[in-house]
Amino acid sequence: MTIPFDAFLEVDIRVGTIVSADPFPEARKPAYKLVIDFGPEIGRKKSSAQITKHYPAESLVGRQVAAVVNFAPRQIGPFMSEVLTLGFPDADGEVVLVQPSHAVPDGGRLF
Repeated sequence: MTIPFDAFLEVDIRVGTIVSADPFPEARKPAYKLVIDFGPEIGRKKSSAQITKHYPAESLVGRQVAAVVNFAPRQIGPFMSEVLTLGFPDADGEVVLVQPSHAVPDGGRLF
């Protein structure tokens, strides 16, 4: 299925830096509660991410990641996730984060 380019432009994917990563024991699958700084225009947003297999919490702070910032917030148990942190599944279906290969300014939009 193909989509028009304008449909792609409606999805706002930005880069941000993880400022905190805490365990999320209430989640059905192992996950972290992240706070990601997307710079002055968007600010800090919360996200739940099932990334515990490849990333100890202490390795996440300071890491840049990509996220969709214009989806409606989603209630996940007692936590309100405001952005969708992006990743790809590895061979076992575990999430590998999408991140820039070089540092870029927080809030930069994917194009």
